[in-house]
Formats: sequence, structure tokens, C-alpha cells
Amino acid sequence: MTSVKFLNNGKDICGFLIKGHSSKNYRDEEGKLVCAAVSSAVYMTVNTVTDVIGDKAEIEEKDGFMYFKVEIPSKETVVLLEGFRNHIIGLSEIYSNNLKINSEV
Repeated sequence: MTSVKFLNNGKDICGFLIKGHSSKNYRDEEGKLVCAAVSSAVYMTVNTVTDVIGDKAEIEEKDGFMYFKVEIPSKETVVLLEGFRNHIIGLSEIYSNNLKINSEV
């Protein structure tokens, strides 16, 4: 199960914390699909914020874990993170056995 927690700076979404793997085992095709969809969306979001928009972010990454937080998100970053959140929420509604949204902090 992959869990996602969206981070909020009191005003806007400013990042996320993702933990776990969506696949139960190497034969879990649905889990692999969810993992690929989440991973693709995560890296597109992170790379767009840091490399295209240019906002500075704290990033920690290891197997099955990604922490991403922008201290001072631009309007563009907030819009992108809101789109990312909507995408992840939509995936969690379809694949609730593989993806869980934790409450925002």
C-alpha cells in the first residue's frame, strides 16, 4: 500500500510525503500500474517545480519514500501541486486497495 500525505503551510499546499509500495508482490499487475502512475506523477511534479519553475525545495528520496516540501511556493507551484493532489486523489478513488490518502498537515 502506498500512502500519501499532502503538506500545507497554513495557506497553500506546499508538498507531500509518500511512503510504501503499491504492489503486494511481483505478480500484482494492478499494484505495478498504480506504482508507475504515482511515480510518474511525482517525478513530473518535482522536476517541474525545481527545474522549470525554479522554486527551491527540500527533497528526501529513497526506496518507497519521497518527501518534497517547498518553503515558499510560487503561485505556479501551488497550482501544480493542487493538480498533483487531484490526480493522486483520483487514483486513490479508483485503486483504493493500493493507494491511501492520509490527512493533510
